[in-house]
Amino acid sequence: MYGLLNDLSIIEASSFVASPTAGLYCAQMGAEVIRVDHKEGGLDYDRYMLTKEGRSLSWENLNRAKKSVALDLRSGEGRELLVELSAKTGNLITNLPEKSFLSHEAVAASCPDLVSVRIMGWHDGRQAMDFTVNAASGYPLMCGPEDWDEATAPPVNQVLPAWDFITGAYCAFALIAAIRHRDHTGAGSQLRVPLGDVAIGTVANSGAMAEMLYRGADRERLGNAIWGAFGRDFRSLDNTRFMVAALTAKQWAGLVKAFGVEDEIAALEKECGVRFADGDDPRFKHRHALFDLFQSRAGTMDWPELERRMAAEGCTFERYRTMHEAANDPVLVDDNPLFTRTSGNPSGFEYPATRSFANIPGRDAGEPAPAPYLGQHTEEVLAERLGLSSGAIGVLVDRDIARLSDKD
Repeated sequence: MYGLLNDLSIIEASSFVASPTAGLYCAQMGAEVIRVDHKEGGLDYDRYMLTKEGRSLSWENLNRAKKSVALDLRSGEGRELLVELSAKTGNLITNLPEKSFLSHEAVAASCPDLVSVRIMGWHDGRQAMDFTVNAASGYPLMCGPEDWDEATAPPVNQVLPAWDFITGAYCAFALIAAIRHRDHTGAGSQLRVPLGDVAIGTVANSGAMAEMLYRGADRERLGNAIWGAFGRDFRSLDNTRFMVAALTAKQWAGLVKAFGVEDEIAALEKECGVRFADGDDPRFKHRHALFDLFQSRAGTMDWPELERRMAAEGCTFERYRTMHEAANDPVLVDDNPLFTRTSGNPSGFEYPATRSFANIPGRDAGEPAPAPYLGQHTEEVLAERLGLSSGAIGVLVDRDIARLSDKD
């Protein structure tokens, strides 16, 4: 896309979300990312949701701008080809187990300065996935309506596999950091990134772990309220739900003016003996009274009027959308330079796809490249990386060790 990593080539042997995300972010910055899968497709090749033609929309979007090589990774010869490709390239992203045929040591035997990033489950070798490490993090038991009984309330899982995406982004960063280190020292690196450590480490980095230890108990459920500040969902007269947040003095003043509750706020301040403009603390402590006040006013205005007033005062707010509504929203998608409508997708379905999330002024972001067909670049990569002749590659294909494009 931007071409910042045009001189970088990476072998990616992975599946599901975290590992492909790391490769995707590198590819979006211009790196040549060669994804190597088993000849029938990796574990995520047919991950839901599938089009009527059997193409995975998840796989298609996590593997944009990459090249695809398909080998028989259940055979010794196919595995040797992947090890050799990794060694010739020198940079590897994978979530295969360390004790598998693609261990760091196996590849580094012929590539001493190898940089490998390996996504694991837990640091002690236990398996994990996003939704299981999320259960361990404590967040699902922190979510839910405020009036739920603490002893019987169920956990509330998040729909987004956030830990996978955070892990993928961190792995892309770790890979580039290790490559920079190699550029300065000549030394390779083996980086192991446990998904579980990303989750519990993020809990610690956010301050939540220290908070629980300091208070000696769990934080109460808050429903849709923002912890430690003023913010919650409200409903307009025409039944539109929206979210507001006021963490700064300017945001708070704008919200009070937009809702036209200056006199009511002054009366509530006198009653409570506080000034809500003084910061998050009084607004959070007296949130229930404030929520009732703002909801009573929101219930007297239709959404277009509320939206106009909040926009005029520079408030921080957003209307709730279904994901289908979001996908069809012109502000979020059609008029957003992040997106362009793509064709040439393996699924045959045309839809918006993202450029790099980073916007670099003065540089052309380019167009999002489509995902490859499985095995689309097998011949090209084996020839360029390993120096195999077309005849040798043909023999591998005939013997079912290598597979060419599954387009047809």
